Amino acid sequence: MKCKDVWACFHDLRKRGVNMLSNPMPRPDGTEHFFVKDPWGNPFEIVGAGDWFTQNDRSLTGGMYGAVIGVSDMERSIRFYTDILGYDAVVYDQAGEFPDWHGIDGGFGTYRRVLLRHAEQRKGPFSRLLGDSEIELVQSTARAPRKIFENRFWGDLGYIHLCFDITGMAEMKQFCAEKGHPFTVDSSGSFDMGEAAGYFSYIEDPDGTLIEFVETHKIPILKKVGWYLDLQKRSQPEKPLPGWMLKTLGFGRVK
Repeated sequence: MKCKDVWACFHDLRKRGVNMLSNPMPRPDGTEHFFVKDPWGNPFEIVGAGDWFTQNDRSLTGGMYGAVIGVSDMERSIRFYTDILGYDAVVYDQAGEFPDWHGIDGGFGTYRRVLLRHAEQRKGPFSRLLGDSEIELVQSTARAPRKIFENRFWGDLGYIHLCFDITGMAEMKQFCAEKGHPFTVDSSGSFDMGEAAGYFSYIEDPDGTLIEFVETHKIPILKKVGWYLDLQKRSQPEKPLPGWMLKTLGFGRVK
């Protein structure tokens, strides 16, 4: 999760009684971060970031900023996340034991860590709202770890897949197949979810981690007055939605 002020956020969460797994420490690139655990045992990483949709929001934390993903073959996984998902900028690539991980499960050990980002700014209707993101790939260099998704099913409590908002699902299907990672699930068109609708699909990374793609077709802007946005009618699907329209999505936010 992205954070405006790492130390201020750390002290605020500790005062609220959150289960703190580590103190703020720098990552290999110098960015400060720390780990917490939610009431259901899921760990979250809080990372300092400068990319914000609303600058004057007083919240210390923002939205989803990325994920840490375990891999068995680093070079093969880098090709996957670079070629298919566009994480083509290597921020760091280091191996060894990392003190900033000593508070989390499995944190003591030797690993290779590779942090990837997008070299170019993201496109699409929600690109302003979602902002930048990063993927950290981790490979154990001292042991053969178990796969955390073994014998688990979609919908289980906890982290089960990583979701990306995209445009052009038909083109994405062909592209993934050509890269050797065909869709494993395909809704085959718009799927009505009541107040919203979209086209979704899944692929798997080289280790079987689920990656979901969602092409949003309809979303509610102001449900009380029946105002819905049909994204299929946009002549420029890659153009970001205007800021004022994105802000209206927050009217129904649970505070």
